Amino acid sequence: MPNVKLAVIFYSMGGTNYQLAKWAEEGAKAAGAEVKVLKVQELAPESVVQGNEIWKATAEATKDVPVATSEDLEWADAIIFSVPTRFGNMPSQMKQFLDLQGGLWASGKTVNKVVSAMTSAQNPHGGQEATLLSLYTSMMHWGAIIAAPGYTDPIIFGAGGNPYGTSVTVSQDGKMIDDVEAAVKHQAKRTVTVAEWVTKGNQ
Repeated sequence: MPNVKLAVIFYSMGGTNYQLAKWAEEGAKAAGAEVKVLKVQELAPESVVQGNEIWKATAEATKDVPVATSEDLEWADAIIFSVPTRFGNMPSQMKQFLDLQGGLWASGKTVNKVVSAMTSAQNPHGGQEATLLSLYTSMMHWGAIIAAPGYTDPIIFGAGGNPYGTSVTVSQDGKMIDDVEAAVKHQAKRTVTVAEWVTKGNQ
């Protein structure tokens, strides 16, 4: 059977979700997947980005990462999204990307994509779960299959115990407070495994 094709699609202003995406890539590759790491299009004015040192540094660090397209979604058997929370919701950059996929959705090409998601916020109860649920709501409309981590491995409890998807608290200086690397890699492997089942079942 061909390897599962996984798109890891992120939006990152401070670098956290870019790091989560890279850990997901490592976990998925270890599980035998073919992986693309992709970012969504920035919507903020360039002057705003350049005026914030952390944002500017992240833009520089991710400048060579390709921007996600509808073709990438069509290519993928599975998708992992990684986004910060914005008032308990996904950022507008990710929302626009999803909103632009009407053509793909209308042609049935989002059906049975296996999806999972990760997030970050500055407070432990700063909207992580609501953000993941907001993203999963769109995925239900897509006819996608949500592969949330649940409590499928004890490592999840050590990373804060979020069954919807790995979430991490980030301090004011931009550092991750929780150790979530292993949880991210487990979530990626689980997503790939479920995608293998679905792909095999569709053959």
